[in-house]
Amino acid sequence: MKEEYDFSNGIKNPYAEKLKQQTTINVDNSIVEYFKSMAKTTGIPYQMLINLYLSDCVKNKRSLDISWR
Repeated sequence: MKEEYDFSNGIKNPYAEKLKQQTTINVDNSIVEYFKSMAKTTGIPYQMLINLYLSDCVKNKRSLDISWR
Protein backbone atom coordinates (compact mmCIF):
# COMPACT_ATOMS: atom_id res chain seq x y z
CA MET A 1 0.00 0.00 0.00
CA LYS A 2 1.32 3.43 -0.93
CA GLU A 3 1.73 6.09 1.72
CA GLU A 4 0.18 8.66 -0.58
CA TYR A 5 -2.01 8.45 -3.69
CA ASP A 6 -2.26 10.95 -6.56
CA PHE A 7 -5.87 11.78 -7.45
CA SER A 8 -5.05 14.85 -9.55
CA ASN A 9 -6.15 13.03 -12.72
CA GLY A 10 -9.25 11.56 -11.06
CA ILE A 11 -12.71 11.82 -12.54
CA LYS A 12 -15.57 13.24 -10.47
CA ASN A 13 -18.36 10.76 -9.74
CA PRO A 14 -21.13 11.53 -12.29
CA TYR A 15 -23.74 10.08 -9.91
CA ALA A 16 -22.76 12.19 -6.89
CA GLU A 17 -25.69 14.58 -7.38
CA LYS A 18 -28.16 11.69 -7.57
CA LEU A 19 -27.18 10.15 -4.23
CA LYS A 20 -29.91 9.84 -1.64
CA GLN A 21 -29.75 11.43 1.78
CA GLN A 22 -30.74 9.35 4.74
CA THR A 23 -33.15 11.16 7.03
CA THR A 24 -35.48 10.41 9.91
CA ILE A 25 -39.08 11.59 9.79
CA ASN A 26 -42.06 10.93 12.01
CA VAL A 27 -45.07 9.53 10.15
CA ASP A 28 -48.23 7.85 11.35
CA ASN A 29 -48.27 4.05 11.50
CA SER A 30 -51.19 4.02 9.07
CA ILE A 31 -49.04 5.73 6.43
CA VAL A 32 -46.26 3.19 6.78
CA GLU A 33 -48.76 0.33 6.67
CA TYR A 34 -50.38 1.80 3.56
CA PHE A 35 -47.07 1.91 1.69
CA LYS A 36 -46.08 -1.54 3.00
CA SER A 37 -49.30 -3.01 1.64
CA MET A 38 -48.64 -1.23 -1.66
CA ALA A 39 -45.14 -2.71 -1.63
CA LYS A 40 -46.56 -6.23 -1.34
CA THR A 41 -48.79 -5.78 -4.37
CA THR A 42 -46.22 -3.96 -6.53
CA GLY A 43 -43.04 -5.73 -5.45
CA ILE A 44 -41.35 -2.35 -4.92
CA PRO A 45 -39.84 -1.64 -1.47
CA TYR A 46 -42.04 0.68 0.56
CA GLN A 47 -39.24 3.21 1.13
CA MET A 48 -38.84 3.51 -2.64
CA LEU A 49 -42.60 3.97 -3.04
CA ILE A 50 -42.59 6.80 -0.51
CA ASN A 51 -39.63 8.38 -2.32
CA LEU A 52 -41.39 8.04 -5.70
CA TYR A 53 -44.54 9.64 -4.29
CA LEU A 54 -42.63 12.55 -2.78
CA SER A 55 -40.60 12.97 -5.98
CA ASP A 56 -43.85 13.20 -7.93
CA CYS A 57 -45.06 15.91 -5.54
CA VAL A 58 -41.87 17.90 -6.13
CA LYS A 59 -41.94 17.38 -9.90
CA ASN A 60 -45.55 18.56 -10.16
CA LYS A 61 -45.05 21.31 -7.56
CA ARG A 62 -47.93 20.07 -5.44
CA SER A 63 -48.71 22.05 -2.33
CA LEU A 64 -51.02 21.50 0.60
CA ASP A 65 -54.05 23.66 1.16
CA ILE A 66 -54.29 23.66 4.94
CA SER A 67 -56.61 25.87 6.89
CA TRP A 68 -56.77 25.72 10.66
CA ARG A 69 -60.08 26.35 12.37
